Amino acid sequence: MNNKFTWLLGGAIVLLLLISFIKIPVIVGVIDGKRYVLTKNSFQIHWIHSVEKERWDEFFERRGNELILTKTILNTFGAGTPSEETIIKSDDHRVHMEINRPMKNINLVISENVQTTIVIDDEAIPLHEIFDHFSEMNIFVDNIHLFNYLREERLNERITKQ
Repeated sequence: MNNKFTWLLGGAIVLLLLISFIKIPVIVGVIDGKRYVLTKNSFQIHWIHSVEKERWDEFFERRGNELILTKTILNTFGAGTPSEETIIKSDDHRVHMEINRPMKNINLVISENVQTTIVIDDEAIPLHEIFDHFSEMNIFVDNIHLFNYLREERLNERITKQ
């Protein structure tokens, strides 16, 4: 019995050591020096364009270790609109563009003026209501240890603490 317990304990220790070396790619957002994990591999950013005063929706997903801007939806072609992208047909009277552009990171300024909002799994997180006006958010893919992933605060948990 003692020998069996020793093997079980040894196996558990080896398993814990192996797990401690496992890193997983996740989407991370850093605001005011605080890290938040985005729990899904895709998200959207909604904001009001400063010139057009119209809502833009940008869709992102993590593919491996890359962050990809997959699609943009906007109301009109105006200032800053990419013109070389593929238009996707839609019936909602908005312009849908396929982008599929790798992004190293996203630098986002949170502002009440543009109503900066992140959507994760259809849950809108109004960053402009949670964080200070003109706070900066940096979003990127990071490989973090499994233990750290389990400990990091989730962005959607931040809104429930308000």
